[in-house]
Amino acid sequence: MAAFTAADVKTLREKTGAGMMDAKKALEAANGDIEAAVDALRAKGLATAQKKSSRTAAEGLVGVAVQGTRGVAVEVNSETDFVAKNDKFQDFVRKTTETALSVDGDDIEALKTAAYPDGGTVAEKLTDNVATIGENQQVRRMKTVSVDNGVVVPYVHNAAATNLGKIGVLVALESEADAATLETLGKQLAMHIAAAFPQALDADGLDAEVIERERKVAAEKAAESGKPAEVQEKMVEGAVKKFAKENALLSQIFVMDNKTPIADVVAKAGKDAGKPIVLKDYVRFQLGEGIEKEESDFAAEVAAAVAG
Repeated sequence: MAAFTAADVKTLREKTGAGMMDAKKALEAANGDIEAAVDALRAKGLATAQKKSSRTAAEGLVGVAVQGTRGVAVEVNSETDFVAKNDKFQDFVRKTTETALSVDGDDIEALKTAAYPDGGTVAEKLTDNVATIGENQQVRRMKTVSVDNGVVVPYVHNAAATNLGKIGVLVALESEADAATLETLGKQLAMHIAAAFPQALDADGLDAEVIERERKVAAEKAAESGKPAEVQEKMVEGAVKKFAKENALLSQIFVMDNKTPIADVVAKAGKDAGKPIVLKDYVRFQLGEGIEKEESDFAAEVAAAVAG
């Protein structure tokens, strides 16, 4: 019978940030003595993960992978851009992204518990990386797209390595047109998406809170005009429609010719191919979106260290 309980494993993990199996093995070796297990994990460098997890991880890489008619994008963060250039880190992002292809939906927790190609789980490998590389790292998010018939085209802007970079894009095209035609169109659309940063596929997909915020801003501007209420109302509606048009992918103007809406670009490609083409979905992950980086005062840190 084990000299420790599941609660002991949980306690050890909370104390050290170590992975489940590492914590269990340490307790087994220490015959259930939690403090001895902590020391053992510290000796192995596995007790450093929790301390480092409080540091902001806003650098890293976005990985993209495609298998058949399914594609996935995954963002893995690190604290510094230096780590993003580390071969071990890049290998982890690549293999984690490939693992994500087998995960249903966009459940990041399911990805973390998925089997890692080199053994253990993604989460356990991540903990090992934190201890080995010496920086906090986080598997932050994932998104999959798929088609029944057609292609999913991957694109990485300014790639750091194959299918790894700071902006990763996937374009899902549903069609019976030949693959070469779809690949070419998909690459062009992906480059547009990387540059134009659409917020949704169409106007209906835009975040309601974002639209409401734009409406309030437009209303404030209209009120300052001093024009009649009915005119102000039209000004507000016009501003909201303009925002939606500029931020929904299908109504954006194609960056390669600066005149054609994306919907028309896709329709023309389908007409030329003799087969309808539908831009079914897309993904655009830009590294660090929504993460507030901690700004540090290096001089103040040095002064504090000297004073301490």
